[in-house]
Amino acid sequence: MNIPILMYHQIEEPPPRGTTMRALIVAPKSFARQMALLRMLGYKGLSMGQLLPYLRGEKRGKVVGITFDDGYQNNLIHALPVLLKQGFSATCYGVSAAIGGTNSWDVPSGIISKPLMTAPEWQSWHASGMEIGSHTRNHVDLRACTDAQALDEIRSSRTELEQQLGCEVQHFCYPYGWFGPQHIQMAKEAGYLTATTTARGRAVPGDDLYSLKRIKVARATTLPMFAAKILSRYEDKRG
Repeated sequence: MNIPILMYHQIEEPPPRGTTMRALIVAPKSFARQMALLRMLGYKGLSMGQLLPYLRGEKRGKVVGITFDDGYQNNLIHALPVLLKQGFSATCYGVSAAIGGTNSWDVPSGIISKPLMTAPEWQSWHASGMEIGSHTRNHVDLRACTDAQALDEIRSSRTELEQQLGCEVQHFCYPYGWFGPQHIQMAKEAGYLTATTTARGRAVPGDDLYSLKRIKVARATTLPMFAAKILSRYEDKRG
């Protein structure tokens, strides 16, 4: 049975047309309709930790993984209430050296700077039943790092998040979706249980847990298209 893992970034009213990477900002109303549709279709939205038994083939059911990259403050403001309303959980991948900061890595590309969650906000996210994952220390391109640098980014981010936020961090996401075989091994050695990518497609029980495909949900993803991504081979064919 195919298992969709959804990839979101920001949940907020999209900026004006022409804004760089506007596509990655999903309107709160759109997100709410998507989550309501999942529940109507009989799906349960789960964090990566809760999804793991299904990915391993130990459980079966209509489940969807829900993930957010980077740790934007608007995830807490706009996404959390919707998730709680539907009885869903989700994983948000944080950049450990940027807690309480902004998405500074995006500035050179002309992307608007937005606030990331502070430590108390991350703790509120977790206390609400949501999960915290790691997205490296500095949101780096791992392929451009030496092996020593990459290992530090992968391993230290987990340690820093656990120390700062007081919770266990067991799931990882490669920044930009860029990684090599050595980074898969590093994620394993760092103690993570899963690692997600930006490769398109639905997961299948038995897939490599350290190179999991996801389904990007964008600003322009209509509700019928969202349903197609979940229910059909739409994304699988494009992976």
